[in-house]
Amino acid sequence: MWIALATLTMVFRLVQCAQDHWRALNGSSLLTDVIGGIQFVNGLRMDAA
Repeated sequence: MWIALATLTMVFRLVQCAQDHWRALNGSSLLTDVIGGIQFVNGLRMDAA
């Protein structure tokens, strides 16, 4: 029980430290396209032919 609690606490602290260095995504408006299955090659959208 104590080992699990210590591990959870350690992971929580690591995520808190990492959160300070996160940044916003470039092109976050394209995220819905990626989730929808549209493919991109070298940053260019590949339309179905």
